[in-house]
Amino acid sequence: MTEPDSLATTRAAYDAVAANYARDIPGRYHSSPLAHAMIVVFAELVRAGGGGPVADVGCGPGHVTAHLSTLGVSAHGVDVSPEMIVLARAAHPGLRFDVGTMTALTADDATLAGVVANYSIIHTPPERLPETFAEFHRVLAPGGHLLLGFQADDHPTRLGEPFDHSITPAHRYSPDRVAELLLDADLTEVARLVIAPGEDAKRGFPQAYLLARRPTGEQPE
Repeated sequence: MTEPDSLATTRAAYDAVAANYARDIPGRYHSSPLAHAMIVVFAELVRAGGGGPVADVGCGPGHVTAHLSTLGVSAHGVDVSPEMIVLARAAHPGLRFDVGTMTALTADDATLAGVVANYSIIHTPPERLPETFAEFHRVLAPGGHLLLGFQADDHPTRLGEPFDHSITPAHRYSPDRVAELLLDADLTEVARLVIAPGEDAKRGFPQAYLLARRPTGEQPE
């Protein structure tokens, strides 16, 4: 099967900047409490649900995967960039990292307790979001949680808007429209965090974190 041009473009772009990205981005993530607040919540929900494997999809140099591990979550990383995976394995030798894509995860059906896609769907073209969310639903066990992080678009009608990402073409997405697409994939929104645009000194975009869950199929008591 021929891969989309957008995937090849993203792979090549991140391979080219992997060393600089690995040097700069983890520090930014750890220095901003709002950047990882929902990761902590996600990890607590995974543990409360009995634990299980979690995929950090679009893991880059592995900083989120490693953070999840320190929070008591059995996490492994997946990234389209082979260079990022080399750096992730070197930085975190006790954790598993694999080259892969969001639309063809290697996990069996309904086997993951959670999926994190932290600023990785931004490089997914809008027309491919339903396919991506369907794959997340496939690998999540009933009751499993999904956490998405992305630059947000607050336009009331459009799904996404391209923006001048410094590495490769990207979109910022409407949290409301993303939540609708998640529901279409049978993933129910649990909570969201939207960070005010003024907190983004570079572009002035709001930042969104959406937490969703695959329903268990059980009736509430």
